[in-house]
Amino acid sequence: QVQLVESGGGLVQAGGSLRLSCAASGRTFSTYAMGWFRQAPGKKREFVATIRRNSGIPHYADSVKGRFTIFRDNAKNTMYLQMNSLKIEDTAVYYCAAGGGPLVLVDSGRVDYWGQGTQVTVSS
Repeated sequence: QVQLVESGGGLVQAGGSLRLSCAASGRTFSTYAMGWFRQAPGKKREFVATIRRNSGIPHYADSVKGRFTIFRDNAKNTMYLQMNSLKIEDTAVYYCAAGGGPLVLVDSGRVDYWGQGTQVTVSS
């Protein structure tokens, strides 16, 4: 069992930055593929970024590539999402996710554990 707790969301102006954190319980954190998904009002939950278990290789959705950075600290059982050059369309609830099966986590159907979500609002 893995519990995920996000923090770091908030209100920011367009062009600004935020860093999200995801603290995970359990001693097998490094063996899970980790990822961030987001859901805007009236839209489906979508993939944002993922980081491979063990290797730490990141992958990004095209919409955030070059602006967001995902990284993990296995010693602290924590994953981060550094979000720069934020746009209004980045406004959503952001969810931390963990999956024990796949190497990377791009499909929400492969997620084993979800965090409670943290709101990110980007204003003009």
